[in-house]
Amino acid sequence: SICITGAGGSIGREICRQILKLDPQKIVLLDISEPSLYYLQQEIKENKEINKRIRVFTKLGNAQDFKFIKELFIEFKIDIVFHAAAYKHVPLIEDNPLVGIKNNVISTLSVCEAAELTGVKQVTLISTDKAVRPTNVMGASKRFAELIVQSFAEKSFNQKNESTCFSIVRFGNVLNSSGSVLPLFRKQIESRGPITLTDERVERYFMTIPEAAELVLQAAFMSVGGEVFLLDMGSPIKIKDLAEKMIRSSGLKIKDNLNPDGDIEIKTIGLRPGEKLYEELLIDA
Repeated sequence: SICITGAGGSIGREICRQILKLDPQKIVLLDISEPSLYYLQQEIKENKEINKRIRVFTKLGNAQDFKFIKELFIEFKIDIVFHAAAYKHVPLIEDNPLVGIKNNVISTLSVCEAAELTGVKQVTLISTDKAVRPTNVMGASKRFAELIVQSFAEKSFNQKNESTCFSIVRFGNVLNSSGSVLPLFRKQIESRGPITLTDERVERYFMTIPEAAELVLQAAFMSVGGEVFLLDMGSPIKIKDLAEKMIRSSGLKIKDNLNPDGDIEIKTIGLRPGEKLYEELLIDA
């Protein structure tokens, strides 16, 4: 019996799709966003084979609400939790820091406390490379969430009886997820530009949504408790190179000093508050 918090988000949705292929007894999909949960529900309903074999429950609710989460875990006898519910957009959370901290930190605390209390076998936190030496509120709130999970893992490890296994999976940007640069660049190309770039030197790690979700599941089943799994995301990519490739693959030409008659210009607008030039997946210590 599996519960996914933030099931309507890009990663939560893909984790759901991949778990459904593995024939769980039941799956509980939790999200605070009604539209996101509705679209996921409709997608699942269209697959008649899945509906015959697996019991799927969609629950609207807030992962910050400890009482609600605890009752949910008891009612559905939850064995495994994937905690993907979080606010993740750096500039938006810089503008709304308290809400970002409350959501990312308190939801993790509620999930961990409820899991420990109700005997959930395993909790996996979906984290981010922005939690490493954070320069923004979103990254700091996710690092705080990681520390909460690790403290519960340590407590669990010290208990002799059968207890909950807590672990963390950390990875970088996911191509085509909501708010990622790919859909933004695509939209800017469709409207004939310009493509806006914060800084020509910005580099990011990238991975596809199915690849990330599959590795999250593998990490969860490898876990014995307390680990931070880092997904191998290959080498970081310059965002400028990505923008140029997307322009060319659309059959258009880059407009610059060398080619003033080109189709689309790339404009540098400066780093946003809290934004890094380079992301890291590992803290040295």
